[in-house]
Amino acid sequence: MNTTAKFQAGDQLIHLKSGGLYRVIGLGKIEANLEDVYVYEAMRNQTLWVRPKAEMEDGRFVRQIG
Repeated sequence: MNTTAKFQAGDQLIHLKSGGLYRVIGLGKIEANLEDVYVYEAMRNQTLWVRPKAEMEDGRFVRQIG
């Protein structure tokens, strides 16, 4: 993938609005339009989620420190 990513696989993130904790699985692409997406996992129930890269990097998620 030729894009620069703000988050890397294994990073633990906090969703600022909900306070939810998530772990980045990696980057992927939407098959229909080749849009870059993050695949990530909710720490509380292991649900996998996919979110557009631009949305994921717009400030709603921050890397958990420590």
